[in-house]
Amino acid sequence: MTPDGLVVAFGLMVRVATGVQTGRDPAGVGGLRERITRLEDENAALREEQQRLEREQERLEAERERLGGENKRLRAERERLQEINERLRGEVESLRRAAKRQAAPFSKGDPIANPKGAGRKPGAAYGTRAHRRPPEHIDQVVAVGLPGCCPGCGGELVVERVAVQYQEELPPTRPLVTCYQVQVGRCRACGRRVQARHPAQTSDALGAAGTQLGPRVVALASWLSKGLGMPAGKVARLLGHLGLQVTPGGVSQAIARAARRCQPTYQALVQGVRASPVVAGDETGWRVGGARAWLWAFVGGQVTVYRIAHGRGYTDAAAVLGEGYAGVLERDGWAPYRRFQHATHQSCLAHLLRRCRELLADADRGQAKTPHAVRRILEHALALRAARDAGTLDARQLAAEVEGQGLGKVRVCLVGDGRVSGRDGCGAGTAPGDHVGIQAHDQSGPPCLPAHLPFPRLPSGCLRPPRWRPTSAVTCSATSPRSPTPGIGAADGMH
Repeated sequence: MTPDGLVVAFGLMVRVATGVQTGRDPAGVGGLRERITRLEDENAALREEQQRLEREQERLEAERERLGGENKRLRAERERLQEINERLRGEVESLRRAAKRQAAPFSKGDPIANPKGAGRKPGAAYGTRAHRRPPEHIDQVVAVGLPGCCPGCGGELVVERVAVQYQEELPPTRPLVTCYQVQVGRCRACGRRVQARHPAQTSDALGAAGTQLGPRVVALASWLSKGLGMPAGKVARLLGHLGLQVTPGGVSQAIARAARRCQPTYQALVQGVRASPVVAGDETGWRVGGARAWLWAFVGGQVTVYRIAHGRGYTDAAAVLGEGYAGVLERDGWAPYRRFQHATHQSCLAHLLRRCRELLADADRGQAKTPHAVRRILEHALALRAARDAGTLDARQLAAEVEGQGLGKVRVCLVGDGRVSGRDGCGAGTAPGDHVGIQAHDQSGPPCLPAHLPFPRLPSGCLRPPRWRPTSAVTCSATSPRSPTPGIGAADGMH
């Protein structure tokens, strides 16, 4: 009992004793005792409530401190995001200004104060000093004599030697016109009309459409259009300077006929890509008649095939590769490529290294460990491949280096069934491994890189270094005008 309770109880006892001595009714004593008990219970309840409130106050104080720290962190994060927002706004504005057509379309900004000179620099690193070789044949010889007197003082000139200069010139252009007298007959048995055709003819048209371009002209127009990227109007103007009058529409129709005749060759090239042990595929945006389309590029060991399609899905890729392609497919993270279940998948190392650089540029404290580790693995693997191709590492040394760097475990993970699941996460809330392309062969398996690192498991030289990308081939072709005629043929210099 508390001191206050003792005082109250003592006073009540005195009153009870006084009442007994004076002969009062003992029933009042029981009421006082009940009141004392009730007051003691109320006092205990109030003390418990006081203790609960003290504990609640302590909890609220801790919560206030936590919220204060969270508030400071959010303020700092807001300031950081505001800085990033301002920087990005400036970059967007710069890109918008740069995208507008200027009077000098090839200008990239203000001139450099001290620009480097054009061409190669003199010295040991200059390389071979080449010059044009003399022509193999001479069509005519022109003797060039000295003038009658010295142009300086008018004195007599004496011949010391005869020098030689060669000049190559285009011959005067005059179209070669051939008239084909085509016999047209009819079968006596069935009445079918039959028309003869010479191998050099490019069309069966007669009558009003009986004037056609020859095979060399069509070949030149096709090369100018698809090889050099000239519009049909400019091709028609160039042919006009050569003495051939043709409209831009006539150029387009001639190229379309050539494309149809090249279909067997194109299908043979497609079969060559399907037979390649390693194929790198990529796609980029395109336009056909103003409508959106896609230009696909498939780079094999000895052949490159382009295809313009209206879609960007699995069926469009399978039209060239075939659904059962079982070689090594070098690709980016575009999901339709993963549906080639029989292929061994290799992620483009340039994409992975680029993602690592982006993550390192945006990483906060403690978030750069995984991108650094993946970048070191990829760069070391590429260095090993370069040493292998240069002949400085034999198979035994290379295997020892792979095992010593712990890359053998990665390789074991990669040489399974070749199928890749998961996703190349690049959005917010994804793990760092998702950003750099770390995936798993199945949902329950260990994470691994969806790529064959360049080890000697594959033929030497069949995998490209990170500076090479299929998009390079696409970029070279993308400089040509938007035409519905697909590009056909192998790309030189891409292997």
